[in-house]
Amino acid sequence: METFQEKIAIVHGDIILQAVDAIVNAANTTLLGGGGVDGAIHQAAGPDLLAECLTLGGCKTGEAKMTKGYRLTARWVIHTVGPVWAGGVQGEDALLQSCYQNVLKLAETHQIKSIALPSISTGAYQFPIERAARIAVGAVRMFLPMMPQIRQVVFVLFSQSDYDVYKQTLGGLQIGN
Repeated sequence: METFQEKIAIVHGDIILQAVDAIVNAANTTLLGGGGVDGAIHQAAGPDLLAECLTLGGCKTGEAKMTKGYRLTARWVIHTVGPVWAGGVQGEDALLQSCYQNVLKLAETHQIKSIALPSISTGAYQFPIERAARIAVGAVRMFLPMMPQIRQVVFVLFSQSDYDVYKQTLGGLQIGN
């Protein structure tokens, strides 16, 4: 049986270039593209992604929806809407955890074996990176054992500083496991 550590990787790079079954889009509620990861994924996937997203009716914060990957290397895109940081007093932690939980549930349901995750809500939505990393890694650690179909989860961080935070967080959670 594989351990948590064997199923998790952290990469400093571009999520669009990852050789995985599905990538996760840190989307806005419209699912119609935006800035950051969302805009990059829409641009790389091409206009068919937008056309499919138009049929989905948006997505609520904390939830997730799936589309094809179109021109991406990944066959699928799982879109999730993270919370906008409001000082931690509007349930942001629970909503962010829900993003990761719902992404993993969709991946398991659709028999996705490998998935790449960005740091959800830490860009334009201003969720503090250290707090977000603890929630992200903690959520994956909590839910992944219940999802044997998923063989690999890769956190893909675009900036070196975000990569360093996730690496430190993952290392801290692995102590004694």
